[in-house]
Amino acid sequence: MSEQGDHNLELARQSLSTLLDDQRLPKAVREALASDYEEVRAMLDKIEQGHLHVAAFGRVSTGKSSLLNALVGTEVFSVSPLHGETKRASIAQLEMRSAGGVFVIDTPGIDEADGESRESIANEVARRADIILFTVDSDLTETEFQALGELTALGPPILLVLNKMDQYTSQELEILLDALRERCSELVAADRVVAVSAQPKPMSVLVLDPDGNEREELRERPADLEGLREAIWKIVEHDGKTLAALNASLFAADLSDKVGVRLVAARSELAERLVRTYCIGKGIAVGLNPVPVADLLAAAAIDVGMIMHLSQVFGLPMSRNDAGKLVSVISGEALALVGTLWAAHVISSALIVGSGGLSTALTAGAQSAIAYYGTYIVGQVAREYLAAGKSWGEAGPKQTVRRILSSIDRESVLATAREDIRARLGR
Repeated sequence: MSEQGDHNLELARQSLSTLLDDQRLPKAVREALASDYEEVRAMLDKIEQGHLHVAAFGRVSTGKSSLLNALVGTEVFSVSPLHGETKRASIAQLEMRSAGGVFVIDTPGIDEADGESRESIANEVARRADIILFTVDSDLTETEFQALGELTALGPPILLVLNKMDQYTSQELEILLDALRERCSELVAADRVVAVSAQPKPMSVLVLDPDGNEREELRERPADLEGLREAIWKIVEHDGKTLAALNASLFAADLSDKVGVRLVAARSELAERLVRTYCIGKGIAVGLNPVPVADLLAAAAIDVGMIMHLSQVFGLPMSRNDAGKLVSVISGEALALVGTLWAAHVISSALIVGSGGLSTALTAGAQSAIAYYGTYIVGQVAREYLAAGKSWGEAGPKQTVRRILSSIDRESVLATAREDIRARLGR
């Protein structure tokens, strides 16, 4: 194996280590991806130990388990005439030559009755395998051909293994191998189509007993796997480390994508809860404060605090000054678009003073709901701005605010505001 293979393997190891050691991920994201992180640890251990994984796939009863048992040299995988005996992927170390560190993986049949769940397991293992043994016992069915194409797209090299070759005559075997090579020429190289006999049928022989009488006796025959062994080790010796590195890199990239999706969802959920909390807080503060100037200043301070908190959720901390500027931009654009609503807020605030506080009970509820609504708008616009990396994009702030305002059901938000504030005050 080349120095380039060692280099690629080290790069893959670093990628996986980085995923495991990233402390910036929220606890909730780590917990949601706990099983994936366990696989990362297993993959990292695989790389550090120099292990290689070989997975077997095929229809039920094509002899996958028997094939792997023959490769391993012991009965580690369940072999049963019952349909679908292999319920989940299992693994055993493959001891061949002096290289060691090669593992074989058995999987459920691709045509299982509850195929979706078991094929999902098979596909997941395929994405972790370095070499795939696609096992057949005759010409390919349409299901097998489709599955072979899907597995080929996953990347690992594939050996198309014709098992039970002892059931065919030499001429029949040659015709069948030629047919398989021709039909699968775009999926599998010709030298990677091999014939084996993992569990040959016993051979009938005539033997003489001590009295000189002839009798028929069945004798077990050894497995014939030489072609497959040579094909596997040709791949291992030439590309082993490169395959392991490529597979680990793909695994790391796949998990990074999952982390990204989970992180976006977690941040979105947290941001939504945070915005609603600030909306309730602002609604209550404005409704209970009888001084109009003070309640407006308090409202602005609450919006600034909310944006500072949101910026931390998105990993883009902002200073109070920058948060204040963002509130001004959003509020300014929103005011130009829904000025009537803000005018109503100011009028109801003025009524508190003009009536000596007598109209507080009549106006505070409406004023609280309007304040809630205002913070909700600021929060939704700020979320989008932060999610885009502190960018308004090509549309600019005005169009962004307009689009978000048009997507909000104002009456629904105001109704929610009244319910939230009443519930909080009731407690």
